[in-house]
Amino acid sequence: MTRTTCCIVGGGPAGMVLGLLLARAGVPVTVLEKHADFLRDFRGDTVHPTTMSLLEELGLAERFAELPQNRIDRIAIPVGPEGRSQLLADFRRAPLKYDYVAMVPQWDLLNLLAEEARREPNFTLLTRSEVLGPLREHGRVNGVVHRRADGSTERLRATLTVACDGRDSFARRIPETRPRTYPTPMDVRWFRIPRRQGDPQGVYASISGGAFTVLLDRHDYYQVASIIPKDSDAGERHRPVEEFNERLRQRLPWLDDGRELVRDWEDVKLLRVKLDRLRRWHVPGLLCIGDAAHAMSPVGGIGINLAVQDAVAAARHLADPLRGGRLRRHHVAAVQRRRKPVTALLQRAQRAVHDNVVEPALRGDIDFGARAGLPLPLRLLPRIPLLRAIPPYVFAYGALPERPPTSALRHG
Repeated sequence: MTRTTCCIVGGGPAGMVLGLLLARAGVPVTVLEKHADFLRDFRGDTVHPTTMSLLEELGLAERFAELPQNRIDRIAIPVGPEGRSQLLADFRRAPLKYDYVAMVPQWDLLNLLAEEARREPNFTLLTRSEVLGPLREHGRVNGVVHRRADGSTERLRATLTVACDGRDSFARRIPETRPRTYPTPMDVRWFRIPRRQGDPQGVYASISGGAFTVLLDRHDYYQVASIIPKDSDAGERHRPVEEFNERLRQRLPWLDDGRELVRDWEDVKLLRVKLDRLRRWHVPGLLCIGDAAHAMSPVGGIGINLAVQDAVAAARHLADPLRGGRLRRHHVAAVQRRRKPVTALLQRAQRAVHDNVVEPALRGDIDFGARAGLPLPLRLLPRIPLLRAIPPYVFAYGALPERPPTSALRHG
């Protein structure tokens, strides 16, 4: 049996940011990551201006700028029968220091955070360590039981355990944390297709003929999100993949130039969209943040930013009491009080987009290919360019930006 002050389950963006901040603040931290490394495909790669500002405060801006990345500063949609490109959002018009979203392979960002955290003597990252369940004693979570890389099991005792292990978190099996679930009208297929010189830049969204497709510019390829009706994926996978490619060419005619698209259905990954949040993010000895506390829809691409902001808020509320050995339940509860209203607000906005954009688009009621089918705000954008700065500002900073504890801001 081993012991730490804070056990963080999950080495994603929330877990690594929290681990780094607490370690810098002088708190002994152990992060458990079930995989051998961070290299996994089709994870969210968006790094928002708030996260870049945080990295600057931590003295990591220069090292982050050296990572391979693509900067997205505009979102465009094809409108009208001729498919003319119309700007939906323009980060360059927003009053932001970082007037773009950086598309960075998530494993590169996580490796940067891990390398920096390892400089702290009280930080430990254990990979290939899968949590099997909480260590519950006398009505309290006192750590976790995890399977180590050699296959043996170990008890890791901790003053506080923080679940950052996603929407399938071990913490969600604890009855007191029951989630409140909202219906979603869609799932998302993720895949890659080649990008050529002269193709649209930034984020390119197409809604036409009951199909909803979003392309994210990654220099030499697009990461594509194809939004489909809920639970409709399996029924199409027995058909030839070329039929899937042909429908893609029909929706985006400029792809019909001889380039190879999807080779095999194995290259098309399915994200089953969930939207929920825990009624209680904490029980004695345990706190949930990020997707473990609230599964977000991919609408707006805000899930990663929200999780990172959860981690920053948690570090600010918990660093001093953890370091001083005086952690009480009200310190942990303060994190939920701070972050739950923001989460509820954003989820309400996502549900509104589901009801008023996604569902009508999948029914064919919204069609950007027919000018008459455009919602009024989109028809106003060309006349009032300033409106194009509002979505980037909200997207960049969200409803409640968080500040890290000052004890974590020294440049290591």
